[in-house]
Amino acid sequence: MSDKEKINVYTFNWGPCVIKLKILDEFKKLLLKEAKTDTIDFRTKLAGIIEKERGYSPESIKKAVPYMAQYLGIYDQMFVKFVNKQYEKKPEYILSALWINYQEANEFNPPHDHDGKLSFVTYLQIPDELKKEHAAYKGKSCGPGGIQFIYGDGPRDCVAYQTFFPEEGDMFIFPAWLKHWVAPFKTDCVRISVSGNVHDSAPLNNIVNFAPQYLKKK
Repeated sequence: MSDKEKINVYTFNWGPCVIKLKILDEFKKLLLKEAKTDTIDFRTKLAGIIEKERGYSPESIKKAVPYMAQYLGIYDQMFVKFVNKQYEKKPEYILSALWINYQEANEFNPPHDHDGKLSFVTYLQIPDELKKEHAAYKGKSCGPGGIQFIYGDGPRDCVAYQTFFPEEGDMFIFPAWLKHWVAPFKTDCVRISVSGNVHDSAPLNNIVNFAPQYLKKK
């Protein structure tokens, strides 16, 4: 074969589309502000071994929608590139749940998935003490305070997971069915994150709240 001949090589995206972006600082401030007055106990709805998990009120969720609409639009753009195929019909999203986690020492989120079409998590506070603990970690897991997305059960030469230690302002958007977990840490501090679920149709258990608006759009 001549040195001048070129071999065209293609690799293929495999597995779920997960994106990471930075949220606006004003959105971060809004989420922190609204959380101070929203006191809905969300623990019975979640998998976390976390004492303080609070749901946002419908009024607070409405304030978050303009920001999330922008970020979900970005996800759609990246998804089209990921699958190399245009939507036959662009999704119409509903922000169906929004909650805040105040994770403290020795608390964690076991492997779990979410309800809906898409889910997201964004980080409002990652203390310096936790950053130091994570930097000193020796091991192969996602480390103290880290998050890991798990897909499939293939051999080690397959990409079966993605691991991150988040920074403040990071947001991950991913398919709601994608299993993920959050590691515990030992440092006496509070790691604050906000998560949410997004449907692409009116959830039956929220039909009273979402049906009128959903049908009006139709």
